[in-house]
Amino acid sequence: MTAAAIVLALVTLQRLSELVIARRNTRDLLARDAVEHGSSHYPVMVALHGAWLIGLWFWGWNASINAWLLLVYALLQVLRFWTLASIGRRWTTRILTVPDDTLVKTGPYRFLRHPNYAVVLLEVPVLPLALGLETFALVFGFLNVAMLMWRIRIEEQALHSFR
Repeated sequence: MTAAAIVLALVTLQRLSELVIARRNTRDLLARDAVEHGSSHYPVMVALHGAWLIGLWFWGWNASINAWLLLVYALLQVLRFWTLASIGRRWTTRILTVPDDTLVKTGPYRFLRHPNYAVVLLEVPVLPLALGLETFALVFGFLNVAMLMWRIRIEEQALHSFR
């Protein structure tokens, strides 16, 4: 197995484990009368991230790895784990609000309103760049920015009641 394939296998396992956690948290939040916002964007987001991962496997499984960019990607994952640990069981891949809940203001949320989106903004182009896939990084980076703009607008509207 190539080094790139090992990296992609680890990224795939991470993403799959995050989906398991997100599904559990979604179920728990809905049991607490959470309301979902902007569900129409969700299938588009899933398709985008799925295509990103499949494309990385298709074009990058045997690529040479830029160690410095891989280190940047790894540091982004540290920020992701800090973010998810800070938000805890509220984290999900959907936009859900629970009545009478408060905003998280600990961890990276002390410094950034949307730290997980900052990670996603950077990691989507950084990992393909680490695999030497410049055009792929540009295309998915652009598509991801468009998706994040759509999603953050929905989330800000949903969180407006918490201000």
